[in-house]
Amino acid sequence: MAPQDAIEHHGNLLLIDDDEILMRVLARALAARGFAVRSAGSLEACMQLLGQAYVPDFAVLDLNLGGASGLRAIESLKKANAECDIVILTGYASISTAVDAIKLGARQYLAKPVDIDTIVKALLEDRPPILDSAPDETFSVSRLEWEHIQRVLAEHGGNVSATARALKMHRRTLQRKLGKRPARE
Repeated sequence: MAPQDAIEHHGNLLLIDDDEILMRVLARALAARGFAVRSAGSLEACMQLLGQAYVPDFAVLDLNLGGASGLRAIESLKKANAECDIVILTGYASISTAVDAIKLGARQYLAKPVDIDTIVKALLEDRPPILDSAPDETFSVSRLEWEHIQRVLAEHGGNVSATARALKMHRRTLQRKLGKRPARE
């Protein structure tokens, strides 16, 4: 066994997730792998920490924070530290939100469930994500619908009612579609 002082310190990490249990588990696991972890359970808590001159070197950010889009935190994280490496976690992965996250400055975009070693690798890996590689197969119609809904939802900051109006869809129908997992390719 390696002594405790042999753990390499990677820097300050801000963990932003509204799932309190997952946040505690991730915080413990990331701290054990050499990160100095601070946690925020909402966008407001994140902004409050950043407003107190907290400077994260890394951030692990949930895409959906209590109905709000986690993408809104990327700009503030980058203002606090332009070199902050941000990894987005989501239970509802879509290509459109992945592209949006990377364009805003995220380093990587990972779909839940994800293991801690994958998160650490995404945070510390030196090569940038490859966005221009095209998939070998085309998506099904239901997967394309899911992608379109996710893009419009992101454009409306996670507001389901505004998204339903933009899609000319009943709000309850949209909520049912959002409650389902993305269709398989």
